[in-house]
Amino acid sequence: MNKVLAALKQNRKPIYWSISVLLLIFLLLDYIPSLSAYAGWVTPPVALFLGLVYALLCGQAYPKFNKKVSKYLLQYAVVGLGFGMNLHESLASGKEGMTFTIASVVGTLLLGTFIGYKLLKVDWSTSYLISSGTAICGGSAIAAVAPVIKADESAISISLGTVFILNAVALFVFPAIGHWLDLSQHQFGTWAAIAIHDTSSVVGAGAAYGEEALEIATTIKLTRALWIIPVAIFTSLIARKGNHKITIPWFIVFFIAAMLLNTFVLNDIPQVGTAINGLARKALIFTLFFIGASLSVDVLKSVGFKPMLQGISLWIIISVISLIYVCVF
Repeated sequence: MNKVLAALKQNRKPIYWSISVLLLIFLLLDYIPSLSAYAGWVTPPVALFLGLVYALLCGQAYPKFNKKVSKYLLQYAVVGLGFGMNLHESLASGKEGMTFTIASVVGTLLLGTFIGYKLLKVDWSTSYLISSGTAICGGSAIAAVAPVIKADESAISISLGTVFILNAVALFVFPAIGHWLDLSQHQFGTWAAIAIHDTSSVVGAGAAYGEEALEIATTIKLTRALWIIPVAIFTSLIARKGNHKITIPWFIVFFIAAMLLNTFVLNDIPQVGTAINGLARKALIFTLFFIGASLSVDVLKSVGFKPMLQGISLWIIISVISLIYVCVF
């Protein structure tokens, strides 16, 4: 067994590119009518699972490349998804969850910091970053808030690792729970947007559940992500060692612009928006492989027990509360 693992690690770069090319080929088969059926097996959970298996067996081949490609490809994919949405329909489908979204952002920040900093004695920076990532949009929120509180690399790494691991779990668990509870598309989309940390996993889970769930989940999640700005401003005011550097999530602005363009300009030529939206969905699936391949045994080891316990406890609480909300209201 050790020899097999050693061989896999030694050949991790060729294996990495082989899987990447294979995924890309199967995704593009969707554009060939006679072969499109073969593209059906490449789903968001499958792509993430392949990345996770690769990372845990072979290690990381290109950590910096993975991080950069997954970050920007995800943003391009999210913008592309905007070309498949109508502004009026999206606002109508997502407005019911807005009030709870606002309450959950504030509540998660307060509860997370209390659980981590007060109960588990996790250092303040790590505890606050995990809470911010859970409350808003995972890694994007952590990346935005970290420079505001001048968090060190250790706190950032632990927070990202915690959120990333739970995101990977959510992509598999949430659709299964949704089907088990027979949640409607609207209910699941709202629940996923509130309870799952990162935009990539929210979009991936929504896509795995259905078209309407994807649209609702994406709309609510990106509206939630806009809270990065007020949270970062508030954080800069309360953090003793803070500064006023705030990272604006421009991809959300471009997503809204794409939705407006699709609604008011491309309305008479829907095939254009459909084509862009189709490419975006394939880019998202491809992105999930890179995200999965970013996990490693070192990341798992670096997280530690207490930060992971904080992340899991907070995640379970917000998941249960939000599930009750969508089922009752």
